Amino acid sequence: MAYSLSNLQTDIRNYTEVGSTVLSDSVLERLIKNAEHTIFRAVDVDDERFYSTSNCIIGNRYVSIPADCRVIRYVQLLNDNVSPNVQVFLEQRDTSFMAEYYNTPSTASTSLPKYWANWDEEYWVVAPTPDTAYEITMAFNKEPVSLTDSSKSTTGTYISNKYPDLLLYACLVNTYAYLKGPQDMLQYYKAAYKEALESYAIEQIGQRRRSEYGDGVIRAQLISKSPSSN
Repeated sequence: MAYSLSNLQTDIRNYTEVGSTVLSDSVLERLIKNAEHTIFRAVDVDDERFYSTSNCIIGNRYVSIPADCRVIRYVQLLNDNVSPNVQVFLEQRDTSFMAEYYNTPSTASTSLPKYWANWDEEYWVVAPTPDTAYEITMAFNKEPVSLTDSSKSTTGTYISNKYPDLLLYACLVNTYAYLKGPQDMLQYYKAAYKEALESYAIEQIGQRRRSEYGDGVIRAQLISKSPSSN
């Protein structure tokens, strides 16, 4: 069953057998948001993949990050200085690599970029510094819209519509922790959430990776039984 906000709030109260006096709408909205963020941090959401295309500025190594960007998945550059044109995937590096790189050669040394790195909240940086206004495409994930948002409260979100059990169990884990409820129930829903999350993560392996050009490791831990166990 797909969840609207009101249906999910009703189920949380029914499962916990705690009414709206304690679990008010405002309390549940906070718990639902926290549950959604727990899921989003564990596995990237397919519905929130977007692309941004712009042009490098000659002699400027900085590229603006879209304001709603949560995770950069890959960076691709179009080298139109050769014929036929070539699409080049830039290799991700960390800021310490970039700082060392720009010590020698200097930022004034320009060429076809090979690397990119997150720099701060507003920019990422490429190296070498672009010598041409190359077209550059960034694949990224946006911050998903919460079910508590008025635009989604009735129609639902990707998670609430396609993986309602996952969202419900995540909410129940948060709710039992908030209520300081029975530990056996908390552990039960933690196990149910973990199982639902692993199933969701397995579905994403073929289509959703943390970095599609780099090492591409899914962030949810998948537990396999030993061949000797029953």
